[in-house]
Amino acid sequence: MFAAANMHVELADKVRGIGTGGIGLVHRLAQEIGLIAAIDRGLHLLKIHMPYHESDHVLNLAYNALCDGTRLEDIKLRRNDEVFLDALSTERIPDPTTAGDFCRRFQEGDIRALMRAADEARLNVWAKQSKKFFDRATIDLDGTLVVTTGECKAGMDISYKGTWGYHPLLVTLAETGEVLRLINRSGNRPSHEGAAAEADQAIALCRRAGFRKIVLRGDTAFSQSEKLDAWDADGVRFYFGYKAMPNLDEIADNLPKTAWQKLLREPRYEVQTEARQKPVKVKQRIIRRREFEVLRLRGEDYAEFEYTPVACQQSCRMIVLRKNISHEKGESRLFDEIRYFFYITNDWAIDAEDVVFEANDRCDQENLIAQLAGGVRALSAPVDNLYSNWAYMVMTSLAWNLKSWWALWLPEEGRWREEHQAQKQEVLRMEFKTFLNAFIRIPCQIVRMGRRLIYRVLNYNPHLLVFFRLCRELRC
Repeated sequence: MFAAANMHVELADKVRGIGTGGIGLVHRLAQEIGLIAAIDRGLHLLKIHMPYHESDHVLNLAYNALCDGTRLEDIKLRRNDEVFLDALSTERIPDPTTAGDFCRRFQEGDIRALMRAADEARLNVWAKQSKKFFDRATIDLDGTLVVTTGECKAGMDISYKGTWGYHPLLVTLAETGEVLRLINRSGNRPSHEGAAAEADQAIALCRRAGFRKIVLRGDTAFSQSEKLDAWDADGVRFYFGYKAMPNLDEIADNLPKTAWQKLLREPRYEVQTEARQKPVKVKQRIIRRREFEVLRLRGEDYAEFEYTPVACQQSCRMIVLRKNISHEKGESRLFDEIRYFFYITNDWAIDAEDVVFEANDRCDQENLIAQLAGGVRALSAPVDNLYSNWAYMVMTSLAWNLKSWWALWLPEEGRWREEHQAQKQEVLRMEFKTFLNAFIRIPCQIVRMGRRLIYRVLNYNPHLLVFFRLCRELRC
């Protein structure tokens, strides 16, 4: 079927094209939302702008990720591509060495100035959204590990997993997937360190934007009892996992049987036509045949009680989830074990089981972190110290935020409003590689005619309707 016989390769004379034609629309979006102006206004690292400004360096790293670059050296591919330079109306872009030197210029204050500049652009994007968008802002908190094999990177340390590297904190907005704050820390620092202050900044940003309800979510490392009263007084709802301490286990053990109710989880998906026969579970067969010891969940029950943490004045609502876990080996059932999981909240209105589901929904942030690490490649440490690698992470993660802002900038209008809203959600939920294939890897012929720069799209894909809707919105 692959009949590529009698093939000839020639170099075209006049046709000049690139495979990443969507990058022009990304750059136009960065201009429209005020990102470029905000960076140049708020970030001052260069004494002389000859020829680059701070925004050129920042966008150079973000565009490298959007063009599927995985490391600093990949910038050289676009630096030597004349058509790519013409597509952005520039004579040259910083080379990998210059980009690394720019990262090394940053200190903590400069990195925070860069994040504030991104917030200015973010607010411009949010201001364009409908009233429903501001019903709720869900702020998720989590830490992750950035492993490095380097031995000379300042600020690195050994983590609780025994790996060397850094331990950045991520603060994200669940509704759009945007990265609100990214704080790099030494590898041996605890997950919750500095989280409360960053959460307060994210709350202030969402208040400034006009969100009517703000929710904080995090695992057991982020239930910082000394801040719970302040967040409750500020009208912030929180759903945190809580460490299963001995006194809480004792309370759960002493709850009456009538306090417990069975937890019923919704099915993962709904069958649209008719159920298909499930394939044989090969893994389970091997486990049973070789008599490996495994844990199986037999059932879940939940209950609730009032609880006042040591550092709090106000009582909180504590939901306890009881898991009945069976230890099995081969065909034999060895014994059963009861494990308790606790969730603390100041939301007294919703059902107790909904608190469990709300807290579990935070697990979607793990997918976002996986996209930043494996798709965008923002969670890496290619430079020499904690601050330079922090700056690299923030600048490269802008590629992910630009993807979210691309979706949010799409208009919702006319009789196709519902379809446009569905398309916006589809783009928001896209994986990074899918987004690149749909909207960035678009072969375009680049034509300069007088004062016009023309991107001539050379092929069709099903996402071009959305692409051209954004073109019209950006007056392209």
